Amino acid sequence: MERPKVILVDAVGTLFGVKGSVGEVYSQIAQEFDVEVAPEVLNTAFIKSWKAAPPPIFPDADPQDIPQREFDWWQIIALNTFESAGVLKQFSDFSAFFGELYIHFGTGQPWFIYPDVLPSLLDWQRSGIELGILSNFDSRIYSVLQSLGLSQYFKSITISTQARAAKPDPRIFAIALEKHNCQPEAAWHIGDSIEEDYQGAKAAGLRGIWINRDQIQPGS
Repeated sequence: MERPKVILVDAVGTLFGVKGSVGEVYSQIAQEFDVEVAPEVLNTAFIKSWKAAPPPIFPDADPQDIPQREFDWWQIIALNTFESAGVLKQFSDFSAFFGELYIHFGTGQPWFIYPDVLPSLLDWQRSGIELGILSNFDSRIYSVLQSLGLSQYFKSITISTQARAAKPDPRIFAIALEKHNCQPEAAWHIGDSIEEDYQGAKAAGLRGIWINRDQIQPGS
């Protein structure tokens, strides 16, 4: 197989995942606000709420307004999650809870790096392959990568909220490749979603590689 000029990598569910589950993190932080709810119940509700959400793209937003739009987008998902779990009314101040939750997911704390990631990144870097991140995550990706010690490996970061297009839309792949001055046929894209990553990459002219992490992750 010919070596690519560029490898674009998905973030959540590919490079790093949530320790335990999203439901566990939601449940732990809810406890700090005196709301008791089983992690499994929250996880099921979260997956449903996250899948039902529109893609995180804000075509009409000014760049300086995007962080607030991202925050609002996730807040609706969290509201729907706790509403669906039947405990939303137990919060005396849901916005204070959500603020803490949102900040938490922007740190390295709730995440773990998959064991095959660092050896692969080092190997590709040594081979002279340029690396980029292509993700439907939000602006918190920068602080998460920094906290996990991954920033140094990537020449570019392309996220849907800033690109105003989300995978599997071919436009976001084109935007990412432009940063490397690379043609689609000289690039690979690796990710954990068959539809967004594998099929999206192929439709945009890249080689798509599906990685099966075997669990549902938000924000891939």
